[in-house]
Amino acid sequence: MVATTAKGVPVEPMAPGIRRLGRALRAVPWSSIANVSPGLLSLIQRIGVPVNPATRFVFGGVAKGVTAQDLTIDGTHRMTVRIYTPVRTTAAARPLVVAYHGGGWVLGGLTMNDWIASRVADGLDAVVVSVGYRLAPAHPFPAAPEDCYAALAWVAAHAPQLGATGRLGVLGDSAGGNLAAVVAIMARDRGGPALAHQALLYPAIDGTGQTPSYKDKERALFLTADDMSRYYQHYLGDHEDRTDWRVSPIHAASLAGLPPAFVAVAGHDLLHDEGVHYARALQGAGVPVHLARYPAMTHGFLSFPRFARDAGPAIEHLIDAQREALA
Repeated sequence: MVATTAKGVPVEPMAPGIRRLGRALRAVPWSSIANVSPGLLSLIQRIGVPVNPATRFVFGGVAKGVTAQDLTIDGTHRMTVRIYTPVRTTAAARPLVVAYHGGGWVLGGLTMNDWIASRVADGLDAVVVSVGYRLAPAHPFPAAPEDCYAALAWVAAHAPQLGATGRLGVLGDSAGGNLAAVVAIMARDRGGPALAHQALLYPAIDGTGQTPSYKDKERALFLTADDMSRYYQHYLGDHEDRTDWRVSPIHAASLAGLPPAFVAVAGHDLLHDEGVHYARALQGAGVPVHLARYPAMTHGFLSFPRFARDAGPAIEHLIDAQREALA
């Protein structure tokens, strides 16, 4: 039994490996978006995440037995997707998973998704397509969700060419979890593509920031309340309504008819309660939900597989849930 505060927030001690990494990163001034000037942000976006042994050690790489190929597609504009395909042969109709990376709608990129996406491709025996959607502040809301929906439609239309004729799901972590949740609603309301599953990893679900964990964990490692405020400022631009369901899917008029969900939350994450509340709201709307809690973890822990002891088990839990819905 995990101990909780009076507000229901898990208080299990943070796992040592992820705590050490978080403290080391906090010593780097530009590791917090709240400390990044517009000029530096523009430079970081242009450079992207370098691919070298050091970044591979921290973030993980593409799983053995999986190929990764970049492709430019036409959606709302021309964008790059990365296609992860298991090299082994299979007689089954492979599922197809569309993945959206995190980074507060401002940072991140396809490389950041390599470990998660390729592990899902290998473990599920699926084709996973990671989407390089446009980033704020140069491309503010609703550019990202429209890009993500357009990519989903393109992937669904080209499934046979991608070698995946099975069921279709979406996957996202952090801001990508927000986008996956929003795209699931868009697909329902726009008449497709039909989704059989949504996987939301420590998702940003409610832009109003009123949950107990948001206040209790405002100085949490890896993501602070100041960081979230800055991310939303960059992302929303002149759009002031944070209760717009395309920003905060928990405020959608109805969650009925959405696909089954896997929702992962971390105990030392200010977004913890948003994920729990969304899981409960989905369940209340009749949507099957698997809520996976990792009390000793922080926001973003799946992006640090060598430092987060629960990254491996969490990937296995995710794949099990996807297999049940997609395979």
